[in-house]
Amino acid sequence: MKNSLSWLLLAFITGSFLQNCLSNQVNRDARTKSEFIARLRQLYSSGDPARWPKPMLDAGAEPYFSEIGHLPEVKFPEDNPYSEEKVMLGKTLFFDPRLSASDQIACASCHDPELAWGDGRTFSFGHNRRLGTRNAMTILNSAYAGTLFWDGRAASLEDQSQMPIQDTREMSGHIDLAAGKIAKIKGYEILFEKAFGSKKVTKDNISKALAAFERTIVSPPSTFDRFIDGKADAFTDHEVMGLHLFRTKAQCINCHNSGYFSNSRFENIGTSLLGSEQEDLGRFTVTQKPEDAGKFRVPSLREVSRTGPWMHNGSFTTLTEVIRFYSRGNPERPVHPSTLYKGTVLNSQKSEMMRLLDLSDEEIAQLEAFLETLNTKNHRIVPPVLPE
Repeated sequence: MKNSLSWLLLAFITGSFLQNCLSNQVNRDARTKSEFIARLRQLYSSGDPARWPKPMLDAGAEPYFSEIGHLPEVKFPEDNPYSEEKVMLGKTLFFDPRLSASDQIACASCHDPELAWGDGRTFSFGHNRRLGTRNAMTILNSAYAGTLFWDGRAASLEDQSQMPIQDTREMSGHIDLAAGKIAKIKGYEILFEKAFGSKKVTKDNISKALAAFERTIVSPPSTFDRFIDGKADAFTDHEVMGLHLFRTKAQCINCHNSGYFSNSRFENIGTSLLGSEQEDLGRFTVTQKPEDAGKFRVPSLREVSRTGPWMHNGSFTTLTEVIRFYSRGNPERPVHPSTLYKGTVLNSQKSEMMRLLDLSDEEIAQLEAFLETLNTKNHRIVPPVLPE
């Protein structure tokens, strides 16, 4: 009996000891993690990116890297300088469906300011309710893009503004015919005269006015901007860790860098679906270079949680799905899908930067929390009264 009691007492003491050890270890780990986050908070909110931890970059990404930060001031081209009158004309044209063949589709039909200047659809409806073939990119912050569209076929906003008007799936007009229709609307004369010093309506001036307006559609400072400027309490611990993961383990910063959160380059992340009914040749359609098959422009991540669905084909409906996709490295099957295009075999060579990251559920949640700090409040835009 005495031995049994001794063993019970020993077991109780030993169990209590182990429990205390585990509890102390948990406390030490929590204290260490808390201290680590506090240190990161201090560095990232210091206002000095030189003090930030070194980013984890692939060798191929380094030549095109610039640190994340604030959006710079928008630069207007010399041949299309800013003027308030020109922007007002561009805004009016942007909301005017008479630029389309049916008089029913405006630029704002697919780029709705209430929907973060996108349309929230997988593919947009265009002329005669035809579906587009790619997801409509937001025009928010497009002033900073090196090229426009998923395949980069437009070198400037002036070039870009004419293309949807003439696309048979979109507005199905012709820029010359559209200019002729606008020229017949008496109320536009004074707007063109104020903007360009002449009542004459030309396709070039329509393009310049639209481009001038689009360059003014810029995100105001976000929570992220306030945090890196010194407002250390603007971020939660989750958001601090998300920022750190973004620049290190998750390596999002390989492609999503600069104040625009994009390097404006073209990457192959294995979404071209070559050889299937949904195949998209991407950048190849512009350059005709086989190595560009399946490459798409790296979009900006500013306002990203407001601009879904995501990818060129709108294939993801939540940011969690997107982050998991990158965490798994998109294990394509087959590894290098191919297609036959005009007698040439094209292969989709996925970027070496796409590889297994094996992020935990907590890390995925932290990254998503950080991405949401790049959002700003939706500011209602009052559509202009259209001229008669």
